Amino acid sequence: MDTAARLLRLLSLLQSRPQWEGTELAARLDVTPRTVRRDVTRLRSLGYPVEAEAGIGGGYRLGPGGRLPPLLLEDEEAVAIAVGLRVATTTTVSGVEEAAVSALAKLHQVLPARLQEQVAAISAHTTQLPQGELPQVDGEVLVTLAAGCRHIEGIRFRYRTHDGSESERSVEPLQIVHTGRRWYLVARDRDRQAWRTFRVDRISEPALTGSRYRFEDPPDPVALVAEGTGVAPWDIVARVRVQADAATVARLIPPSQGVVDPIDENTCEVRFAANDLGPLVSGVIRLYWPFEILEPPELRTAVHDHARRLLDS
Repeated sequence: MDTAARLLRLLSLLQSRPQWEGTELAARLDVTPRTVRRDVTRLRSLGYPVEAEAGIGGGYRLGPGGRLPPLLLEDEEAVAIAVGLRVATTTTVSGVEEAAVSALAKLHQVLPARLQEQVAAISAHTTQLPQGELPQVDGEVLVTLAAGCRHIEGIRFRYRTHDGSESERSVEPLQIVHTGRRWYLVARDRDRQAWRTFRVDRISEPALTGSRYRFEDPPDPVALVAEGTGVAPWDIVARVRVQADAATVARLIPPSQGVVDPIDENTCEVRFAANDLGPLVSGVIRLYWPFEILEPPELRTAVHDHARRLLDS
């Protein structure tokens, strides 16, 4: 193996796991430990931050920062990335479309012909269902919020509510949740001392504060967004007790359509919401298992009327 090929192989090994002993790398590369040390020095001179630690438990690892290492991909990985980049060209995150097109062009240049054919076949015969006009999310805002979540660091930002009014918010971010249509930040509002969900497209001027925090008992971010988007905004909330375990029912009713709360190992409660009874009746009759409508009473009447119409048809 020549030096250039060996350096690429060494980079690939360093990417594959957190830490390597020098003797392990030498065996994988079929060289001496001294050659490994020289190759590590070469990588450092090229801008790759390879860290070394001597003694028991030490070894080599690829540190953060520096230049982005070249990726050595299997065929399936290369096709998956190419397809993912094509999907990203239609995202609602501003700025990502251009970056995705640029990255896709670079990848297409180096793809072997057999893989180019696979990617072209997938692209030519797949179509994304239009979702209507969706709000754009600023990519820089999304990156700052994600950094706060990752580093457990407070964030301040301006937030615009549905009626257009704006206010300053200071939060402790937990997680970003994507519903397929919109992006939400789940965070603890420091001023209100309560958990909140914030639409990311309504956030502007986010800034990390440097303050650290610790969550003692954080909520489930997906459940909180499901509650805030699927139940709270609607006029009529239906509660249905279902004779089946929560995990089984949740496979039929995703968070975007209702909230499933366990009662015991064999029973759960499902909550739907809407502005009129029609969608609630449709939600209830989808249930495969024995159920009891707890509220509202008018939904119970509407379901009975619907059942009678079906029997008479």
